[in-house]
Amino acid sequence: MQAYMLKRLLLFVPTLILASMMIFGIMRVLPGDVALAILITGEGESQDIITEEDIQRIRDQLGLGDPLVVQYVKWVRGLVTGDLGNSLFNNRAVSTMIAERLPITLHLMVYTVTLSLVVSIPLGVIAALKQNKWPDYLIRLTSILGLAAPNFWIGMLIILFLVLVFRWVPEPIYEDVWVNPITNISILIWPVIVLNWRFSSYQARVMRANLLEVLRMDYVRTAHSKGLSPRMVVTRHAVRNALLPVITLLGSEVAVLLGGTVILENVFNLSGIGQALIQGMQQRDYPIVQALAMMFMAFTLTANLIVDLLYAVLNPRIRYT
Repeated sequence: MQAYMLKRLLLFVPTLILASMMIFGIMRVLPGDVALAILITGEGESQDIITEEDIQRIRDQLGLGDPLVVQYVKWVRGLVTGDLGNSLFNNRAVSTMIAERLPITLHLMVYTVTLSLVVSIPLGVIAALKQNKWPDYLIRLTSILGLAAPNFWIGMLIILFLVLVFRWVPEPIYEDVWVNPITNISILIWPVIVLNWRFSSYQARVMRANLLEVLRMDYVRTAHSKGLSPRMVVTRHAVRNALLPVITLLGSEVAVLLGGTVILENVFNLSGIGQALIQGMQQRDYPIVQALAMMFMAFTLTANLIVDLLYAVLNPRIRYT
């Protein structure tokens, strides 16, 4: 197990290097000039009076006039040393901004993953045990709606419903769960429900399909023939093996979940990492976008490694050598 973990961790290095090259290259080919955006937005100058000398002056101040190779090496050196640079617009340290916004996004993800496991696994089991009966049809219909409806559309409908019917909107100021848990939950409950609907829908369908397959296997019929109760057969034998694909799904869906937080943080006006990423892309703020994209990549790789290690816990027959 330790050798396997070491190999996977070593594979992080070339993966992150390749991802850094792609992220750096994509940011440089996007349309728009960050120097021009700073002159218009940051310094409030009219576009009609901006000259090429003004634009070049800003580019020289930001180091954008250096060769791309030099810019890339400087950025990678900063990543390795923990210096993520400063925002091109407000000159704030990117690491400080991430430290302020990361708890909001992490809370969204932790709440969503926890709630999805609590909801999707029982629903998948019920749908499998009640195959082709009304509970199964209801769960499948709900899951199809959750997969088909876009997250941002559901979020906007929820906001519209709360405002028009109850004249109520969540608190605009974020409170940490350890400081004010009631306010924290009232702010995050709606985006968590939206994210959880899609996340749980996919997991419930996977759980149903795999449990139906497991229930038809020989060892399950053997367990029934030994006189074990149906409940014990399902909980002790069938569900545990059917969980493996669901756990696999968690790792692959992390990237999708991160994308959902990016959109919903803007819909619900949450000052998280996703909102910072959108604002950074709109302003062509290279340090912020590049740092957040690399953080998302590292988080996805780590989540997939944790999922792989959970295989051995759920199924003792699986060993990594």
